[in-house]
Amino acid sequence: MLRPLDEGISPVQLMTLWRFGCSARLLKTNHFRTAASNTSFPAVWMLLAQYSGRIPGAFVVVRKNTFSTMPETVEDKANPELYSPHPGVRGMTLLNREAFKRTVVVPALKVKKEMVNSLLKSLKQSVLQRPGLKRVVEDPEDEDSRLVILDPHKIPGFSLGESEQQVLKELSVDPEVSRYNLELTYENFKSEEILRAVLPEGQEVTSGFSRVGHIAHLNLRDHQLPYRHLIGQVIIDKNPGITCAVNKTNIIDSTYRNFEMEVLAGEKNLVTKVKENNIAYELDFSKVYWNPRLSTEHGRIVELLKPGDVLFDVFAGIGPFAIPAAKKKCRVFANDLNPESYNWLLHNCRLNKVETKVKAFNMDGREFLRGPVREELSKELPLMKEEQKNAFHIVMNLPALAVEFLDVFRHLLVGEPCSAAALPTVHCYGFSKHEDPAKDIQERAEASLGTSLDGRCSTYLVRNVAPNKEMLCISFQVPADVLYKRPCPDEAQPASKRLCTSQGFSEEKLLS
Repeated sequence: MLRPLDEGISPVQLMTLWRFGCSARLLKTNHFRTAASNTSFPAVWMLLAQYSGRIPGAFVVVRKNTFSTMPETVEDKANPELYSPHPGVRGMTLLNREAFKRTVVVPALKVKKEMVNSLLKSLKQSVLQRPGLKRVVEDPEDEDSRLVILDPHKIPGFSLGESEQQVLKELSVDPEVSRYNLELTYENFKSEEILRAVLPEGQEVTSGFSRVGHIAHLNLRDHQLPYRHLIGQVIIDKNPGITCAVNKTNIIDSTYRNFEMEVLAGEKNLVTKVKENNIAYELDFSKVYWNPRLSTEHGRIVELLKPGDVLFDVFAGIGPFAIPAAKKKCRVFANDLNPESYNWLLHNCRLNKVETKVKAFNMDGREFLRGPVREELSKELPLMKEEQKNAFHIVMNLPALAVEFLDVFRHLLVGEPCSAAALPTVHCYGFSKHEDPAKDIQERAEASLGTSLDGRCSTYLVRNVAPNKEMLCISFQVPADVLYKRPCPDEAQPASKRLCTSQGFSEEKLLS
């Protein structure tokens, strides 16, 4: 309810003046005080605003008990959501950029043109920073001056703090604060602000996405789906270089690890280029798997490799492990069951000029392990000498299933165990929702291998995939008693025999 004013103007009289377009000059100047005296917005105008939501005059300069107006509109400064788009956009599903316009009252300083740059440097923390917004505008009353727009959140009550006033004093700038009617448009709002204004109140708003070249990949929740096309367009508008937005429509559970997706907005071209760890890749995002969040993990594994090492990449995708390993002068055997991934792997090997260093296969993971991997290990391991430094690494990056493939290593080779140092190292990925993810993935790996890995493995937390769901990598050398068909020497035999056998000498050789 409106209260009568000090000057005896009742609410009814006040509203009558408003309805009949009474000139603002009728509102006595003693209703106003200077902004520098730490006052709130003029009481009479605030009362008007409560009824109309708008205040006559685009630009009000409060100075020494005088004011001037310009024909525009100003919204109530008391609005706590100063940078929210117009409330009328709530529930919008088809993007209408014009509907986001609104006018807000912000503080401004009148500055001579030649002093603008100095003031901006000195008050850079207090100057308004909004996307696409001019911080300095022309002064409609003085062509030799400019108005520097300040952030109302940094200038509470439209009053400068002592530090700001000291800066102005040193620059000989008038410390009086003006009220400026600033029009905010769609271009001036951030994506989070736009989506928060559009989606139902109280529901989760996310503007996060994975960027794959020119594609923004979103994982929208059910309550966001009615707004999906608007969300996609906002992401494109607010992120330079993004020209297509897609949403995953199901989890990655297909044979080929790719997922169905819907193009939400923008161009429908899903063939894109990406760069990871200074290596370029090309791919069709609708047909192969690519996750930019694994960039660090790809780099971590490649860092473990040395020139001359051998890498077996069981689920290679388009080559994020294989290609950098080949560029590091490793010998690489890369496999993927998906024909599209296999073709893009070949393409990216040629693109990065490592096609002669990578042998590519299009096979099931088990067949790859039992075929090319077994063949190469059977040929190379017996030739390994104790002092030889080259190592064998097997990467198994299929976190949903890779642990189940570990049973392939049981008696994969036949014959005498090689040098313990030459045993291949496996880097196997898996998901876990267990309260102790490291323990969980180790126990599952042990169950597949049929042996304990206590003291013989390490686990690395790759990333949090979802609430209570972690992606981990367990690394270990395949134990000789697992890898080789011939059982390990009996623990009761002499230590000299156990040592020699572990280094590749049979009992018959010892006796001869």
